[in-house]
Amino acid sequence: MDTLTAIAASGMRARMQELDILANNLANTSSSGYKSDRELYSVYASKDASGTKDASVHTDPWIKGTWVDFTQGTIAPTGNPLDVALVGKGFLEVRGASGSLYTRNGSLKVTSKGDLVAAEDRAVLDTSGSPVKIDPSKSYEIDATGAVKQDGNTVARLSVVEFSNPTALVKAGQSYFQSTGSSNVATPAVATEVHQGVLEESNAGPAEGAVRLVSVMRQFEMLQKAITLSSDMDKQAFSEVAKVNP
Repeated sequence: MDTLTAIAASGMRARMQELDILANNLANTSSSGYKSDRELYSVYASKDASGTKDASVHTDPWIKGTWVDFTQGTIAPTGNPLDVALVGKGFLEVRGASGSLYTRNGSLKVTSKGDLVAAEDRAVLDTSGSPVKIDPSKSYEIDATGAVKQDGNTVARLSVVEFSNPTALVKAGQSYFQSTGSSNVATPAVATEVHQGVLEESNAGPAEGAVRLVSVMRQFEMLQKAITLSSDMDKQAFSEVAKVNP
């Protein structure tokens, strides 16, 4: 494979990976609290690239991995007292199958037993690590500090935490994150406010996604043309050689 074809093929592969990431982001534009994925690019250099001027040696672009964009999403009013949104860098703590999970999706509900639960009916935890329980027959309020009140009394306080290195969090489905590594410990969020009756929308905007999608498709088409051009050049070269050496 010649250098032009190899580089173009590598570029097409990277564009296909980017397309998969974009597709997932676009599929979650209506998911509350969703945080979009972004690409982390790198360049692969062939093992003979060091200290040589050989034109056949080349480098290939590729997507090394992804990172999560934790930019605050738009806060949208719902009028539903069961909905809460976090303004700041904090996360709601919920009970997972093998430890705590963390989310920005504040679409909550109350079970018939009075358990406050998030997506997948995971129990929302209070600051002591216990599930939040309220009287399901009464209305409740949640103030900016996360205090859950009924009849004017505080019955629980939502566990709202933050991380020194949020980029180390791993997605666990349904807008949940899981902390990996003993050094990235959850601590009480000091600058995050809880707002009731609103939800944080996905930060994966459909307009931005559509623009990037068009850009990726155009780049893909250009790389396809480059491969076609390289193939035509090879055919022309073989044809010329055949004429010189009948």
